[in-house]
Amino acid sequence: MLVHSKSGRWAAWALFGLLFLPLFALPLLVVVAASFATHWSGAFPSGPTTGNYAAAVRGESLQALTTSLVTALAASLLALAVGTWAALAAATLRKRGKRIIDALFVLPVAVPSVVVGLAVLVAFSRPPVLLNGTSSIVILAHTILVTAFAHQSVSAAIVRLDPAYEQAAASLGARPAYVLWRVRLPLLLPSLTAAAGLCFALSMGELSATMMLYPPDWMPLPVRVFTATDRGSLFGGSAVAVVLMATTLLVLLAVSRVRTKASYR
Repeated sequence: MLVHSKSGRWAAWALFGLLFLPLFALPLLVVVAASFATHWSGAFPSGPTTGNYAAAVRGESLQALTTSLVTALAASLLALAVGTWAALAAATLRKRGKRIIDALFVLPVAVPSVVVGLAVLVAFSRPPVLLNGTSSIVILAHTILVTAFAHQSVSAAIVRLDPAYEQAAASLGARPAYVLWRVRLPLLLPSLTAAAGLCFALSMGELSATMMLYPPDWMPLPVRVFTATDRGSLFGGSAVAVVLMATTLLVLLAVSRVRTKASYR
């Protein structure tokens, strides 16, 4: 903290607690509590049970979790590949060219995601590229929505790179492709893993565009949460939501460990 007095630190921590608990922690804790309940008792969930989780980790919910993991993994890898390629290409352009590329990649996140879903639906519902009703259209929409974050993360990391490493490799006779694969990309690895984790988390929680695109046999877990709560199954939907949060956090922790190891290479 940038507070040097003891009283100032206590005040800062108190302010943090007052803002964090009611705005962030408390709603999540209520969802966790509701996932173990069967009914409401006043303003609090009651009737402790683990039956909600029995349904949340099997059948359609398990299939929806698998769908979300496959979609998020595919979208993250595609976004990372496209975003990294664009960031490396933009690094060789003048300032105006970089701004144009940045604007193109930021455009999908500058508009509501439901608009992106509608645009993808309209664009790929007729030949020659007919994706409507397939899992590919969901993966494509997620990729479009998260690529901007991969591109921005990698672009910021490229700016911070010390060009001396690449210059030293080139002076020793290394070809551009070798410099890219053995020097530049390894130096970018911590930022690449961080970007992948961010894209994965965003894809796992995407709902608005997905609602317009998903076919019946490719229902991601956020849609499952929405449909459960929309039908009045609040406690079952809360259990599915907790499974979604836990899975995303576990994947992010694994990515964080990879990023930490990459930082010390």
